This record gives sequence, C-alpha cells and structure tokens, in this order.
Amino acid sequence: MLLTTRRGFLLAAAATSLSACATTMPVVAPTDNSPEALTVDRIVAEINGVRAANGHKPWAYNANLAAAARTQARLMAQKDKLSHDLGETLRQRVTAAGYYGAVGENVAGGYKTLPAAIDGWLASPGHRSTLLSDKFVEFGLAFARASGKSRMGIYWSLVAGGSFDAWRVYL
Repeated sequence: MLLTTRRGFLLAAAATSLSACATTMPVVAPTDNSPEALTVDRIVAEINGVRAANGHKPWAYNANLAAAARTQARLMAQKDKLSHDLGETLRQRVTAAGYYGAVGENVAGGYKTLPAAIDGWLASPGHRSTLLSDKFVEFGLAFARASGKSRMGIYWSLVAGGSFDAWRVYL
C-alpha cells in the first residue's frame, strides 16, 4: 500500500496539509463600491488617481474641508435639491468648519458611487476645472443619502482648498 512507504506517508501528509489550508483561507469579497464603504484612504486614492491620470499633483485630505463638504451634502439631501447655495454660502460653510483659504466646490446628485460622481465631474468643464486645478492643494469629500422618495437619492460634495496667493494676478 502507498501509505506504508515513507514517501507515501509524506505525500499524504502534504496533501492533507494543503487541503486544510485551502479550506481555511479567507474568501476575498468583491469590492464594495457603496458610499458607506468609503474610507479616507480610498477617497484620497480615487481623487488622486484621477488627478495623476490627468497629469496633476496629488491633493492632501483636509478634515475641515471634509466637514464643510459634509454640511453641504447633508443640506442637499435634507432639501432634496442639488445646489451650491442652500441658505449658506460655500465661504460661510468653510469658515464655520475652520478653513480660511481659497476654496472651490463640486456637487453632484444621483450617482451611486464615488467613481461615478467623479466621472460626472470630469464630463462637466467647470467641475473638471476644479477637480484638476493645481491652485488647490487639499480637499474634503462627503456624501449624504436623502430619505424617502428622493429625486437624486445620494448627494456628493467635494470642497477643494488652497492658498489665496495661488489666485493672485500680478501686473
């Protein structure tokens, strides 16, 4: 019999060990693209991946800008309206969040994933300009879901920031 030889025993032991490994290996789940699964690292990777693919330097993530973006996304979701100004201007929102530099904002609604929202911004000249601007050096991003029946479902806000000096024109 094969198991009675030393070689047969070693082969059987190796096969048993390998089969045990195969049954205890974790199954890798497909990537969750839902907004709730987003982490800061993943947000930074998505935004900076698009910037790099278009020849631009990466941006840093800024918690104050993220707070301003969160305020805007929540306002849009509460009012079920896509807008930059829902009773509070961008400047008011970023100042309330503790950010005092130059800012720009992209908003979006109806996109179920961050990559889809980014694609929408890239397809719009004004939003593309903000997303790929080298005058901004940092950003924050947030989403909010509207409750009940909603026109858009999910609202997104990206607020980019940087120095006012980058915007100065010297004659």
